Amino acid sequence: MTGQRSQLFDTASLYFRAFYGLPESLTGRDGRPVNAVRGLLDFLARFITDYRPDRVACCWDNDWRPAWRVALVPSYKGHRVARTVAGPGGTASYVEEVPDALTAQVPLIRAVLDALGLPIVGADGFEADDVMATLAARAPGPVDVVTGDRDMFQVVDDDAGVRVLYVARGVGKHERVTDGWLAAKYGITGAQYVDFATLRGDASDGLPGVKGIGEKTAASLLATYGDLEGIVENVGSLGAAVQRALVANADYLAAASQVVACDRNVSLPDADLTLPRTPREPELFDALADELNLGGAAERILKAMAG
Repeated sequence: MTGQRSQLFDTASLYFRAFYGLPESLTGRDGRPVNAVRGLLDFLARFITDYRPDRVACCWDNDWRPAWRVALVPSYKGHRVARTVAGPGGTASYVEEVPDALTAQVPLIRAVLDALGLPIVGADGFEADDVMATLAARAPGPVDVVTGDRDMFQVVDDDAGVRVLYVARGVGKHERVTDGWLAAKYGITGAQYVDFATLRGDASDGLPGVKGIGEKTAASLLATYGDLEGIVENVGSLGAAVQRALVANADYLAAASQVVACDRNVSLPDADLTLPRTPREPELFDALADELNLGGAAERILKAMAG
């Protein structure tokens, strides 16, 4: 596919991975840990260098556990909630359980990205997944989504030039997820991933799935009937055990499929996603790099941006 290549970063997924992959002994001049900041910059530099995108976006979780998803499936990410606080208009707002040493680095990450001029894109009431899915749908050319989250497999579309650079095994061992990769791994396409994950479940997101239906059964059903709607329409022709499981979980399936599916039509702020070649605020970036002891990580991201 021709056109400008976009690289969409699942920022939280990457800085969590950086935090746990590097020691907290990496500190700034004041002794604060900066392992997540340094690791994230190196991740960005690596992917920008290797894939040479024309456009980039550091996608943000403005709401990591949106109330509308919780209303559909109350267990959604429930095991990650540290506490619940009152939100605007009496709505609930959920504070994620995150190590203090990482929480303190998130504002630093934003400050560094802002100084570099790397676009940060988020939308209130939505997760970074929704932002990435929306940007991928609107992109003027091929798209690489950089994440450690399997949920994003749903945007994979060989015809549209959308793939996922999956970092679950590490940045150096990341996998290029295409429809062909999904077919070999699971026996499905990207378009079938939402239904596949709905049936199978995802413990990491608090989604139980349908008891008795694992990956192989879910893939087999989708291979035969195409999608969840086709499976439900033909439930009477299925084996007794699978039939009972699907009928018993009909309400869950209807709700969970909406939770798993990314919103691809989120209203996003206007942003120029052109990869900057130099920092937007070079003096500020230099000051932050010095204060945070970013060292080689600062040099590598600048080199990657400059091309």
